[in-house]
Amino acid sequence: MYPMSKVPAYDKVPTMFSPEGRLYQVEYAMKIVEQGTSGVGMVCKDCVLLAADKMVQSKLIMPESIEKIFKVDENVGVVSAGLVGDARRLVRIARKQAQDNRMIFSEKIQVAVMAKEIAETKQAFTQYGGLRPFGVAFVIGGVDETGARLFVTEPSGALAEYKASAIGRNKDKVMAVFEKKYKEGLSYDKAIPIAFDALKQSLGEKEKMSIERVEFAIIDEKGFRVLSEQEVKKAL
Repeated sequence: MYPMSKVPAYDKVPTMFSPEGRLYQVEYAMKIVEQGTSGVGMVCKDCVLLAADKMVQSKLIMPESIEKIFKVDENVGVVSAGLVGDARRLVRIARKQAQDNRMIFSEKIQVAVMAKEIAETKQAFTQYGGLRPFGVAFVIGGVDETGARLFVTEPSGALAEYKASAIGRNKDKVMAVFEKKYKEGLSYDKAIPIAFDALKQSLGEKEKMSIERVEFAIIDEKGFRVLSEQEVKKAL
């Protein structure tokens, strides 16, 4: 017989608090997010800019198959950091919620409502046994009648609104760039160089940033669209 540990296994289930008031499974999920490639979002003049580092680990991988930015609805998009499988699952749930909103209310879902729905789904997976928290964080951006909005959700279900924000590895370094360079009322083409510089800060010492490994998307009154490489080069 192996001797049993006298220390309670507070990290075995997401529903058990430790004596220090910590949920270890949620903290582990946040560690996964911190290891993921970076994603950023910025509120610009009449639009939201989303950008993500699509690091390709092998020359045999098709870059188009790497998903970091997702379209949720015509007026809402998200950037993920963490487990891609978890991101796809949450995006699928979010898309269904957006479709239900159109069917019931005959209008596009508000960005704040969409962000709260995603956050509540994440939080629910921290409350029941037999489930594990989603190992993914989202930058959620969009445009509705209230204007351009940007939110960030964490694996715990925490939600906050920002003017510019980042998720993924070296988040503090990325946010330092926004603290220094971000200004309200920027056009998206003026915001692209700032987002590009911010993503550079997330790289390791031997890594190099290139246009080919970064994806940009904007959401404005016309809807969601991914920017072409030519548009990005022009802005840079």
